[in-house]
Amino acid sequence: MKIAKRFFGGDNIGLLFVFPALIFMACFVLWPIISNIILSMQNVTVMNLTKPDKAFVGFDNYLRLFHDPVLGLSVWNTLFYTVFCLIFQFVIGFALALFLYQRFSFAKPFRGFLMLPWMIPVTVTAMMFRLLFSTNIGIINQALMALSLTDKPVDWLTSPGTAMFALITANIWIGIPFNMILISTGLTTIPRELYESASVDGAGRLKSFTRITLPLLKPTINSVLILGFIYTFKVFDLVYVMTGGGPVNKTQMLSTYSYKLSFNLFRYSDGAAVANILFIILLFVSLIYVKASYLPKEGES
Repeated sequence: MKIAKRFFGGDNIGLLFVFPALIFMACFVLWPIISNIILSMQNVTVMNLTKPDKAFVGFDNYLRLFHDPVLGLSVWNTLFYTVFCLIFQFVIGFALALFLYQRFSFAKPFRGFLMLPWMIPVTVTAMMFRLLFSTNIGIINQALMALSLTDKPVDWLTSPGTAMFALITANIWIGIPFNMILISTGLTTIPRELYESASVDGAGRLKSFTRITLPLLKPTINSVLILGFIYTFKVFDLVYVMTGGGPVNKTQMLSTYSYKLSFNLFRYSDGAAVANILFIILLFVSLIYVKASYLPKEGES
């Protein structure tokens, strides 16, 4: 009791309030990560899942997966999907943020309306886009045929050449509000007096944008891009509902491949190894985000 009072007393009283959160994080975040790392270094399948002693194989699972062509394809698909989604989400979100930054009557209600795609559960959005891209009853095919742009329905979700396009389209629709609202928040931190002074000095819209808006929005842009990368790279529910990783692994992501190995093929250790590869990539990107956002740069105190 005396030790607890000495530890949590005085300047350390703040630790008492943090302690419950630390226990929660240790139980529901740290321990699952450690368990998954241990699982990835064992040979666990459906045949020996209930046995108390599992064979320890070290990094053999990782070495075998590195020679698995599906893993390489999953990494490429995930990167391709993430980069293209980020480009279109950021450009459209930035344009909408600049538009809604202007002072007009319906700016705030319109901004709230545009937040709906972000607020709808991803599973619901995936089912909606699955119907939109449906071969026989999808409204997209019906519109294309009505406009005589195609003479027969397009197999959007079952064709290797178009399935990824459908996924990217759905995710762009989801991610635009996220980019728009964060950039809009960043724009509100820029004093309007700067634009008025630049206008007095003869600077046009383009020069004000390149000399004032972009430099002052740089921290916000960094946060939007890095957080967008993290959220997009770990996609699972959208892909699982719309394509399930098919056809022929053309939309297989690291997350869906980990799920397939674990719960379809019952290769639990291999699935855990793929999940850890995904975790390491996102951890590296998260460290970049922390360094860029919170750590002081050289010459700053």
